[in-house]
Amino acid sequence: MIITDTHTHLYSDAFDADRAEMIQRAIDNKVTRFFIPAIDSSYTQSMLQLEQDFPDHVFLMMGLHPTSVKDNYKEELAHVEEMLAKRKFVAVGEIGIDLYWDTSTLAIQQEAFRYQIQLAKKYKLPIVIHCREAFNEIFDILEEEKGEDLFGIFHCFTGTLEQAHQAISYNMKLGIGGVATFKNGKIDQFLNEIDLKHIVLETDSPYLAPKPYRGKRNESGYIIKVLEKLAEIYSVSQEEVAAITTQNSKEIFSL
Repeated sequence: MIITDTHTHLYSDAFDADRAEMIQRAIDNKVTRFFIPAIDSSYTQSMLQLEQDFPDHVFLMMGLHPTSVKDNYKEELAHVEEMLAKRKFVAVGEIGIDLYWDTSTLAIQQEAFRYQIQLAKKYKLPIVIHCREAFNEIFDILEEEKGEDLFGIFHCFTGTLEQAHQAISYNMKLGIGGVATFKNGKIDQFLNEIDLKHIVLETDSPYLAPKPYRGKRNESGYIIKVLEKLAEIYSVSQEEVAAITTQNSKEIFSL
């Protein structure tokens, strides 16, 4: 059984004390592929180090996270572009719109999102979308950009069944993590109406730990709890969930 964590911030300072041990725990749990989203240029060096330390397991994305779209966003986008030109990444991410923390930056968040979608198309890469309280704004841009050259993952999907179908219509897989295990997470109520071929697993660690670790630091090994929950929701074996979701991740990320 191979399990893929399609979204984990392994460079986070939350792991500074035990990073190697935490990654080894995940590998012992059959989680052998870790996909690492970017936030901004301040994390680039630690991402590259992580890849150097775990070359068989760690795969890097490049992008500017919407909550890092500030006054210097043009310099940050130039860094993204420079890195994409310099070496191989598996995706442009995580990118998108976040209106939970700051609505005043909406216009520049939209501009940065559009720009990075164009970069993904140029380099024939998938995008990994961060969406918080911004479904309509995200969908408006995806509608403008849709086509065979637009594909990727809707990370940490927490929308409705209708929004799930809309995301899938733009060639997006749904990234499902700890929220599926929450009592008030809601998505567990309709996930079985969505074919497993549209689902990938993720932790978003160190955030959003699944039950029974909710409220604690999340780590990639805890993805097993998400896997167990999806096996229950879909009434299939954990092995089948692992096989299908890993295959789905291979369709998105070409290594």
